[in-house]
Amino acid sequence: PRYRPDWASLDARPLPAWFDQAKVGVFVHWGVFSVPAWGSEWFWWHWQGEHRADYERFVRRRYPPDTTYADFAPHFTAYDFQPREWAQLFQKAGARYVVLTTKHHEGFTNWGSPVSWNWNSLDMGPHQDLVGKLGQALRESNIRYGLYHSLLEWFNPLYLADKKSGFKTQDFVTEKTMPELYDLVLKYKPDLIWSDGDWEAPESYWNSTSFLAWLYNDSPVKDTVVVNDRWCNNCSCRHGGYYNCADKYKPGTLPTHKWEMCSSIDKLSWGYRSNMSVAELMDEASIIEELVQTVSFGGNYLLNVGPTKEGVIVPIFQERLLALGRWLDTNGEAIYGSKPWRVQMENSTDTVWYTSKGPVVYAIFLLWPRDSVLELSTPIPSPATQVTMLGFAGTLKWQKSPAKGLLITLPYMLPSPLPPQSGWTVKLEGVK
Repeated sequence: PRYRPDWASLDARPLPAWFDQAKVGVFVHWGVFSVPAWGSEWFWWHWQGEHRADYERFVRRRYPPDTTYADFAPHFTAYDFQPREWAQLFQKAGARYVVLTTKHHEGFTNWGSPVSWNWNSLDMGPHQDLVGKLGQALRESNIRYGLYHSLLEWFNPLYLADKKSGFKTQDFVTEKTMPELYDLVLKYKPDLIWSDGDWEAPESYWNSTSFLAWLYNDSPVKDTVVVNDRWCNNCSCRHGGYYNCADKYKPGTLPTHKWEMCSSIDKLSWGYRSNMSVAELMDEASIIEELVQTVSFGGNYLLNVGPTKEGVIVPIFQERLLALGRWLDTNGEAIYGSKPWRVQMENSTDTVWYTSKGPVVYAIFLLWPRDSVLELSTPIPSPATQVTMLGFAGTLKWQKSPAKGLLITLPYMLPSPLPPQSGWTVKLEGVK
């Protein structure tokens, strides 16, 4: 059936299966904002949209008088950008898809957009097609490719004029936003489009439904492409493909619609900050905890890094990604391709979380129990019940719990002054 350019029709499209199976992705925020590398990727807006004193002071102290935001672009060099190394890192991190910023709200495009004259990565800064180069490297590594694209541009004169008209005119949409979206799809054939910058204007302004109807009916990726829910104001959590709802969204109960939680290793920013400290970064245990909670609730986990202006993913970010990858090497069976179970967590404690695959149930526990006996009250054992632990050979002894459920004797852990790594998985077969 052909999809009509209205939400009732577009929302009925089944989500391509690869997305739910993938579970883990890496988000990359990279652009001219990586040059000041301070505050956040909203640098230009805080500095010249809001005239925040701390941003004005920062520019005064570090740059010549009369510096404009455009002056940062030549310093966005990407000199050290190694797309194949990025792809290998993301693969080792266990990512099944990667989403790159093609254009943030600053309007600078990371490919040679034909409608972004002199404000793109071919004419300025890197003088290379960043979107194309990363895409090629990811495809060689068999990783799905997603493109982040902002609908709005803070200081684009066409956008500002449309905004002034109360969004009655659409010059910015017809001359800038839509040509770029079509160009991205036809040129790079993305697996995912991560739309953003939607919140100021209604669907009647953005023409998103017409674009999505073309995407689902006639585009080269019509059968495989996945989109999120940021296509107009009042769209989030209601319309589109899967739902983001809000940045770092955490539902308290199992959502009825496929969703994704995007999170950032740097808790204060999505773009790179040169002055970040370790205390402001997520540690390995919090990353694993977020991943496990998200997947138990049926979501995908998209973890963000911000590369430097030279194109380096700094070692501390690499270290966090590799730690996630090592955890997934052992426990990935309970994550990839899993489905939510009949309950998501053990007795509303947030230390034991469940996933399932067919009749198999996985209990992922984030704290090692003191006496090495794991008590699970939700699964109902049977004489045929078998318990194993991912990454550990052999079966585990279990007995029926006096209350209900089962008591599992875990393998002996060597005593250590440090708390052990976070998150282990017991695999339960023959339970209800």
